Amino acid sequence: MNHRIVFSTTGMVLYIEAAMMLVPLLIAVGFREYSQALAFLATILVAALGGFFLRLIAPPQRQDIFSKEGFVIVAMAWIALSLVGALPFVLCGAIPSYVDALFETVSGFTTTGATLLSDVEALSYSIQFWRCFTHWIGGMGILVFVTIISSKAPDRTMHILRAEMPGPTMDKIVPKVRDGVKILYLIYIILTLLEFGAFLLAGMPVYDAIIHAMSTAGTGGFGMLNSSMAGYSPLCQWIVAFFMVLFAINFNLFFLVIMGRWRTALRSHELWCFLSIILVASGIIACNIAPLYGAKDAIRHSFFQVSAIISTTGFASADYGLWPALSQGIIFVLLFLGGCSGSTAGGLKISRVMLLAQSIRREMQHVLHPRSTRVVRFENKKVDETVISSCNTYFTLYAVCITVIFLMICWEPLGLPTTLSAAISCFNNVGPGFGLISPSGNYSVFSPFSKLVLSGAMLLGRLEIYPLLIALTPTAWTKRR
Repeated sequence: MNHRIVFSTTGMVLYIEAAMMLVPLLIAVGFREYSQALAFLATILVAALGGFFLRLIAPPQRQDIFSKEGFVIVAMAWIALSLVGALPFVLCGAIPSYVDALFETVSGFTTTGATLLSDVEALSYSIQFWRCFTHWIGGMGILVFVTIISSKAPDRTMHILRAEMPGPTMDKIVPKVRDGVKILYLIYIILTLLEFGAFLLAGMPVYDAIIHAMSTAGTGGFGMLNSSMAGYSPLCQWIVAFFMVLFAINFNLFFLVIMGRWRTALRSHELWCFLSIILVASGIIACNIAPLYGAKDAIRHSFFQVSAIISTTGFASADYGLWPALSQGIIFVLLFLGGCSGSTAGGLKISRVMLLAQSIRREMQHVLHPRSTRVVRFENKKVDETVISSCNTYFTLYAVCITVIFLMICWEPLGLPTTLSAAISCFNNVGPGFGLISPSGNYSVFSPFSKLVLSGAMLLGRLEIYPLLIALTPTAWTKRR
């Protein structure tokens, strides 16, 4: 283990966090929120000193980053990012409890959108901005940004990207890693600006447009109103629904379209599977809730909520906890699926679901015809057996993690729908669930212990299990011989 590169990179992340906090600091000064300005200034100093200390005690002697270092760097960086990022909430009194502030911060950086605040409209402008800015930062990943600005980043930073970016694989779209990362980040920024512009054209106030563009881009779900998106016009809701779907699509496909290879992009099986699930689920729910809203509003609410849940954004245009059992059942299933690999969405990922389905189909055929040699294909390419094995292993770990998280919080007297959906929703980075944490509720009902467990669940889900598990393994910190 190259300990020096681990601590040095974590220090770099704290430097970046300190720099990013200058934006809400300026907003606080601009709106004369002086207590919030002092809170951000103090946090900036803590982050800068922490980064300086980590880089001082462990200056990297070599730049080698192997798979082990990549996983540990990602885990350490995200933990440090969350621990420091929670300080402004506590220092200015917006969230007095540090455990509660940590939960809200982890929820922001992991783009989960699970909140314990019952009155988000009471937050100051600067705190509101920082809360939603964490979504935008966490959407693409903080270490992706480190890769861009680090002039000495070796090509082995691919190990970091694979550990941080969601999905079964992290493929190169151009020969050099840093060039590919820059392209993906540029696409991310352009889509955010397009949504911001669409909000302005729809009549949304400028500040609200900035906040919701950042939240949608990171597929997070924090907003400015207690009613989430229900307080905005139907046109704004359609815009959010459309961009939630866009940000849940593999960003590599946008690159192909930009390069003029749109036919290749449109041949993506994962894309069509993802869109088909949205259309089918929306159609069934619309028919089911039509008696409650009428045909026009039923179509809007169904498409919005399906897009919000499958993209793991978690915005709400209505409280689906009041919908018929069939609609709630479909929403519950969508909590697991997630968006496409290579997007900002969480969840199991459509690509894994497709590989698991083909793997099951092959095993069933093998039972009926023992001599059969069916090949699993994805995007018209033969899938290596190691990839299939890795996918199956991940799914097993996925089920085990959700089970353990659920058992750790089920002692709470909150009922099965609340505790079970909390474990599933937090691990899949969705946000809302059922029972007391439906769109009309929040996570304040949980004890401090359960909030810490669910914070860990959000980190596990966002980093897809392995980085945190490896970082907690003692052998991962031993020196390579």
